[in-house]
Order: sequence, then structure tokens, then C-alpha cells
Amino acid sequence: MSLTNKSPSYKYLDVLTAFFAAVLVISNIASSAKIVDLGFSFFSIPMAFDGGTLLFPLVYILGDVLTEVYGFKAARRVIWTGFGVLALSALVFFLLRVLPGEATWEAQAGNVAYNAILGGMSSGGLVLASLTAYLAGEFSNSVLLSLLKVRMKGKMFWVRAIGSSVVGQLLDSFIFISIASLFGVFPWSLFWSLVLTNYFLKLSIEVIFLPASYRIVHMLKKKEGADVYGFN
Repeated sequence: MSLTNKSPSYKYLDVLTAFFAAVLVISNIASSAKIVDLGFSFFSIPMAFDGGTLLFPLVYILGDVLTEVYGFKAARRVIWTGFGVLALSALVFFLLRVLPGEATWEAQAGNVAYNAILGGMSSGGLVLASLTAYLAGEFSNSVLLSLLKVRMKGKMFWVRAIGSSVVGQLLDSFIFISIASLFGVFPWSLFWSLVLTNYFLKLSIEVIFLPASYRIVHMLKKKEGADVYGFN
């Protein structure tokens, strides 16, 4: 059911979809490019995270906003759109990797540098890890948020947003690092460092941005005249 109109011509849904897809692709490129060392340990586990962790939480924040305002049906469409864009970007990077390099470029950078930075994004390991973890995490987050919204009658958005992300981010982080490590994108020696740091850092970023999420949700509900419940 929906408390307001079901007009398909929303003003901002296309903009949010484009931003969602851009954040998803950029964060996956950053994940392949660098692992950051935080310089301290937690119970003897060194804290480190892949570069995409800085931006990827915005995917979940946007997912919460989309589900809260437009409902699960619209959020599901955006999630699948993001999946398609990410798969296409991986295909492009793969084709670039196998195409022969020009001589001057080979002398200055070459395939060694390309594979070192973008090899994960252009090979099966990181792509499979990203797509699998993304679908599992995003859909569980969106489904749980929709269920909680009905159960809690639309109240306490912060509880629902954080609660759904606790589950979604955990699945996402664990599946992503597991598959990426299995395919050699990340070394197994960093497995727990990456899983724990990625998970807690992503949740922390989402909590920090929660006041902004509240304002965006309130603004969109008012501007769009929409506040969709359940799985409509």
C-alpha cells in the first residue's frame, strides 16, 4: 500500500539512479586500486580497508533513501540498473586489458601497471565478488527496510536504516572479501583485517551521514508526494 500517490513520473528518481550507479562503479574501481593501512590493530588484527570502502557506504545510504521514499519496487529497479552498469564497466575494463597496447604507452605504463591497478576490475575475481556481494547486500538491506517500515508503521527511520544496514553490510563485506580472496585479488593474510575494517567503517560512515539521510528523505517525500510502504 502507499500513503500517497503512485505517480510514475517522479522528479528526482532518475537523478538518484544515475548517482547510485556512478558511486557503485567508482567505488569498485577504487577497491581494485589500493588497500589503505589505518596503522593500528584490533585484537592483534591489523586494520586495513580497500579504497572503495570510503565511497561504497553511499550505495547503502542511497538504497535506504530510495526504499524509504519510493518503495521496494523502485529500489529493486535501481539495484538491477546498478548491477547492469557495474557488469558493463567490468566488461569494458576486461576488453581494454586484452587489447594490445600502443608502444609509447607500453614503455611509460604498460599492462603490468594496468593489471596492478585495474586487474581486479577487469578480471573474473573482483567482478564476481562485487556483483555477488552487491546483490546479496543490497537486496537484503532493501527487503529488511521495507519489512521494518510496515512493522514499525513508518516510524523511527534511523532504527530501520541502521538495522537493515547491519545485515546488508555484513553480507556484502563478508561475501566480497571471501570471493575476492579466493580469486587472489586480496591476500588471505588480510582477510579478517579487510572484513572487519570494511564492515565497521561502512557502518560508521552510514551513522555519520544519518542526519543528512533524514533531511534528504523528508525533502524527497515532500517534493515527490510519495511515501511508499511494503513492496509496491
